[in-house]
Amino acid sequence: MKSSLLATPTEQPGESVTAPLVSDAVEQPSRRNFLKGSAAVIAAPLLLRSGESVAAVAASPPTVPWQEFLPDVIGVLGAETLDPPPTETANVAGGEAGRPAHQRWSEFAARAEPYELHAAQRDNWVFSPSYPAQSVWTYQAKDPDLSILSPVVFAHYGHPVLCRIYNDLPANHVGFGTPEISTHLHNLHIGSESDGFPGDYYSATKAGPTLTSPGGFKDHLYSNIYAGYDEMQNGIGDYREALGTLFYHDHTTDFTAPNIVRGLVGFYCLFDALDSGNERDPTPGALRLPSHPYDYPLGFADRRFDAGGMLYYDQVNPDGVLGDKVLVNGKIEPVLRVARRKYRLRLLNEGPSRFYQFYLVRPNNVIQPFTYIANDGNLLERPLLNQTFVRLGVAERGDIVVDFSRYPLGTELYVVNRLTHVADDTRRPDRVVAPGVRVLKIVVDREPPEQDLSQVPSFLRPLRPLPTTAQLAALPVRRFVFERRQNMWAINGQFLNINLPRAEVPLGSMEIWELSSIDNGWDHPIHIHLEEGRILSKTTNGRNVVIPAHERGRKDVYVVNGRTTIRVLLRFRDYKGKYVMHCHNLIHEDHAMMLRWDIV
Repeated sequence: MKSSLLATPTEQPGESVTAPLVSDAVEQPSRRNFLKGSAAVIAAPLLLRSGESVAAVAASPPTVPWQEFLPDVIGVLGAETLDPPPTETANVAGGEAGRPAHQRWSEFAARAEPYELHAAQRDNWVFSPSYPAQSVWTYQAKDPDLSILSPVVFAHYGHPVLCRIYNDLPANHVGFGTPEISTHLHNLHIGSESDGFPGDYYSATKAGPTLTSPGGFKDHLYSNIYAGYDEMQNGIGDYREALGTLFYHDHTTDFTAPNIVRGLVGFYCLFDALDSGNERDPTPGALRLPSHPYDYPLGFADRRFDAGGMLYYDQVNPDGVLGDKVLVNGKIEPVLRVARRKYRLRLLNEGPSRFYQFYLVRPNNVIQPFTYIANDGNLLERPLLNQTFVRLGVAERGDIVVDFSRYPLGTELYVVNRLTHVADDTRRPDRVVAPGVRVLKIVVDREPPEQDLSQVPSFLRPLRPLPTTAQLAALPVRRFVFERRQNMWAINGQFLNINLPRAEVPLGSMEIWELSSIDNGWDHPIHIHLEEGRILSKTTNGRNVVIPAHERGRKDVYVVNGRTTIRVLLRFRDYKGKYVMHCHNLIHEDHAMMLRWDIV
């Protein structure tokens, strides 16, 4: 791949690299080497001064819009036969990485559907016809659909999945990123051994510090149960805790941002008896929301390209690189053709750094209304009608329903981003500026082949009642401060130590976590693995802030901005083991704004 990309070696932790920083296919020291042990953590900021990078960051070359078309129908991953068969403990002799044993194996494994994904390099991907075809990294099915980067997974509560993920990335890779992987399914309720813990990265020759041996693949048991499984004693959990729009992505320690920038991200959609994925579902109580192929995931990702049109990323600079081109499902300024009927659009901010405020507009920039039904993958109690925008920090999701039957055939609409960033860098979003940047063109080009029977009911999914005021007052409180420190990113004044839990939480407990920022210069979308939470309060500069309507349900990403504290109620259920909390501005995460916490 010919480019001006920063090059990075793939050494295991503990190996030393002392080569000077250079560009163009010459290996450079990685942050993984900088951060080996506490002494390196202290020294790292001396090597990574803010604002320094190897190559100058220029604007991406211009592109001609609306030349590429997204597929009318998103392909969905199908089941496979796994050989060798999955096992409760790691099949190291058969080539599996040395993971811990699967939790609750006897309860779920026998009925788990087998799926297979391969993290691999794909050549000749076209981001835009204005740029040369180039190599990307994707998750691929055994027989890949070349029209998309990574396949969408449709799964169902009560139907476990055994997903085998192979690492077929080139071991001799040169350029940004590292050819080890640890795949996190954000934010599924699963055992830590299947969670994609950042230290569980693997390849055929290398293993992360929290694995016992390398391997060419790793099996992930996605139990697809609701949280509250043990509490409810009903074999599935609390249906009020259901998730809908999830996504899977690489989570390798220190390299999450560059590996995702290369393309390692995809959607995982979960259905149940209520949100069944069947708009013709005759079951009483089924929501009958727009369903496949009119249930359409859209991933938005900020990227930057060098003067030759090749993907560029500076993984050494702790401020990272703000993309000035927005990919939609891997394409720059594509076109989506839709039928005259209702669609469920699942919007995801894939990152690494840009925040968005999306509007749907006509060619003359007149804003069009839609219905907001889910935030962070969680259906709201009631739909929010006649909404005009969706604001997404990195890793936040918003499901909306747009009724295209309102428009005649041939109508053109645009998804525009009107949110700018301060100084056009990764620090934080700034102002909403009209008319904004058009990132997706939508053309109403056909009548639906059958009657649209989908609907948006006035009530979606109930929320579990909050504890009483007295019960909340009696709960343990943990405070976490997210801050800039020594030109890196810290939580409570400390950088990441992947081997050391900073909190040990009793299984079955309930706590309040306070997420605080003391700087006014950066925004932090904070993600807590395993469990969704409920926002109890927000304060900025010591004053209470109204919680927006779309944030009053369950969430797994909490945007801490300015001098703000968010109090979150969390329950810790059903699984033990190691998990992490981190800033999902992937630059901050890779530069140490992450901590390990364990359920014990």
